Amino acid sequence: MKNLIILLVTAFILTSCAESQKDDTPWKKLFDEENLDGWSKKGGDAEYRVENSAIIGTTAHNTPNTFLTTNKDYEDFILELDFKVHSSMNSGVQIRSNSLDDYMDGRVHGYQVEIDPSDRAWSGGIYDEARRGWLVDLKENPDAQKAFKQNEWNTYRIEAIGDTIKTWINGEPAAHLIDDKTSKGFIALQVHSIGEDAEAGTEVMWKNIKILTEDLDKYSTETPLEPIKTKNSLTTAEKDNGWEMLWDGETTEGWRGARLDEFPEEGWKIEDGVLTVLASGGGESEAGGDIVTKELYGDFELKVDFKITEGANSGIKYFVDTDLNKGPGSSIGLEYQILDDERHPDAKLGNHEGSRTMASLYDLIQANPDKPVNPVGEWNTARIVSKGNKVEHWLNGEKVLEYERKSEEYRQLVSESKYVDWPNFGEANEGHILLQDHGNKVSFKNIKIKAE
Repeated sequence: MKNLIILLVTAFILTSCAESQKDDTPWKKLFDEENLDGWSKKGGDAEYRVENSAIIGTTAHNTPNTFLTTNKDYEDFILELDFKVHSSMNSGVQIRSNSLDDYMDGRVHGYQVEIDPSDRAWSGGIYDEARRGWLVDLKENPDAQKAFKQNEWNTYRIEAIGDTIKTWINGEPAAHLIDDKTSKGFIALQVHSIGEDAEAGTEVMWKNIKILTEDLDKYSTETPLEPIKTKNSLTTAEKDNGWEMLWDGETTEGWRGARLDEFPEEGWKIEDGVLTVLASGGGESEAGGDIVTKELYGDFELKVDFKITEGANSGIKYFVDTDLNKGPGSSIGLEYQILDDERHPDAKLGNHEGSRTMASLYDLIQANPDKPVNPVGEWNTARIVSKGNKVEHWLNGEKVLEYERKSEEYRQLVSESKYVDWPNFGEANEGHILLQDHGNKVSFKNIKIKAE
């Protein structure tokens, strides 16, 4: 009888422990363990199959990165899954990712939680696929690097809530990112492309894929990691490639009024890491006035995030000479136009058709009419590349025009434009970079430059 009592007590304790450890989170399966219903393949031609309740992706030669994507988009969520990967492979889990016709011909892009069995051991880090590169690596996180189990099943937990993404590998905190580039997109399982010298047919496997999209505050997990903030900061990839911040996100350091020795006392506002030219009636440089860099630039690559208001007009100018045009209006320089094309009348003006529309070389060359423009109130990214006399304008990752300064074609365009009265317009070897006050509210952030 005594032994029976001991057995019953022991069984009760074990049952109680099991019940207390039971996960009562209301997970929803993303994969039914039987087929790939609800998923689609994008990018390359690597193969996916279902076997033993797992999705198996297999590498293949002569194909780009391949992604098995959910047919549904997700915004805020908590995701858990198990994976096992061949030691020679590279893979990842895409979140909040997209495939858009007007971005790199539909190439999959967005946040990727890295799967990295190499000696580098950055599994759980966050990479921005087909956009900015590494956002959070694991160089300074040896505990997460050690948490990965080679040739065994590993578990990811990924929390994407608001502008914050957090990851864990086998329970070890791996990454903590604050970034507002993309708020919504599909989830995808990557089979990375391989070189000719790599072995085809290697496999990566995923199982127990489940998601939570409601009551996230209740189920979210704290992390001891300090967040990596990308707003007005350089990413790891940008630091490695020689980029610098052109605006620090907090002060007016490095900038002055185009006709002043210091920054304007009115007309511009810095708040929450955003630099805004205030509305003042739509006049050109009639309020705070244009602002320019104190430094001069020749060969450079410039990136600026900007957001317009309804009917707004502004611009980013380069090769600006502030000693020109001491009269009314803006300082003189080549201009990347910022405009609400649908509502501002300037979109239909100019000596060259369409040359005053968004991302155009103002009054000279029209940007591609099929350019990818985000709606009023959302952030867009301008990129200007100037190398020698060759210049490119980019908008949201797409090149929308290119031209060659000092060429006969360029000079002909100038002779037919409002700039005809300015000798050698746009032909200086260096100049200031300018943000324009055109009397409309327009905001800027993440102003970065890579100068030669």
